[in-house]
Amino acid sequence: MLDPEVKHGLRGIAKRLTELRGSLDLDHKLEMIEDFEEKMSAPGFWDDNVQAQKLIADINTVKAVVEQFNSLSSEYDDLDVMAQLAEEEADEEMAAEVTKSMQGLTSKLANFDLQLLLNQPYDKLNAILELHPGAGGTESQDWAEMLLRMYRRWAEKRDFKVEVLNYLPGDEAGVKSVTLLIKGFNAYGYLKAEKGVHRLVRISPFDSSGRRHTSFVSCDVMPEIDDDVEIDIRTEDLKVDVYRASGAGGQHINTTDSAVRMTHIPTGVVVTCQTERSQIKNRERAMKMLRSKLYEKKIEEQMKHLAEIRGEQTDIAWGAQIRSYVFHPYSMVKDHRTSVETGNVGAVMDGDLDAFIDAYLRMQIKQE
Repeated sequence: MLDPEVKHGLRGIAKRLTELRGSLDLDHKLEMIEDFEEKMSAPGFWDDNVQAQKLIADINTVKAVVEQFNSLSSEYDDLDVMAQLAEEEADEEMAAEVTKSMQGLTSKLANFDLQLLLNQPYDKLNAILELHPGAGGTESQDWAEMLLRMYRRWAEKRDFKVEVLNYLPGDEAGVKSVTLLIKGFNAYGYLKAEKGVHRLVRISPFDSSGRRHTSFVSCDVMPEIDDDVEIDIRTEDLKVDVYRASGAGGQHINTTDSAVRMTHIPTGVVVTCQTERSQIKNRERAMKMLRSKLYEKKIEEQMKHLAEIRGEQTDIAWGAQIRSYVFHPYSMVKDHRTSVETGNVGAVMDGDLDAFIDAYLRMQIKQE
């Protein structure tokens, strides 16, 4: 016999799939895909290669939603048949397999639901993530390196690619600053939930007296915006410095002035890139990072203006504390925006961030 909770779970999955079938308007999406495939074969489609690639990326997004839904629906149908057989034959082994499969399908459906929340214009883009330690010297720099590892682990679990765009090591341990490019569908949509200050409370391994320390690291997240987004950057507004790159990278990176620091004089925004061997490539990447930062600044100004019109007390500053990680005197990670918390600090530091990201995105949708 199947456990009543398993039966209830299966009914919940069936109900959610039915709701999604209606809200996704799958018939319309299939028509869109069919129409687009006809356009692809028409003369002149590839005349504007940039526009063609953009259209292909858009339709691939639609295809991905349809394919994921069909996969979930098919998996449920198979599971439903297995559940009926387990019930009819009173097969305990098969019932255990149904329970395990239902839990896996529930998790997949939750992830699919989360993806559907990422419908803002730049959610699907790659993310540029920066970590900057606050006051506290080695202790804060070590905390920044711990967060760097956490975000790398999170990206690995999603099969996202991670590139280090800039890395400045700490004097004794950790990092003074690091910039990552995290490549993957919806990378920015997920990681925008991590923007803000992350607070650590622990017994410092760098304190011989064994005292408890509090450290802060700011996390800045921006979309890697497309070239077609209009951000006006005049040459006369830029100050470009080249210097010798630091850190690991082989003999070449330590012996040539290939690193680039770019300053946007009107806003004071500064970006740095040193990962490429070529100064030209570092300039190109720095310019892309600068465009992303200026775009993010533009959006922040618009949000602030809207908040003033509405009379809202909204803190959109980069320094807003979002989460605390307590290692001592107890173990807890708590998000101050959503009140989601867990005592499994080790799992969080190994990249298990989905509960925090999910809660934040759902909160944002409700506010909108």
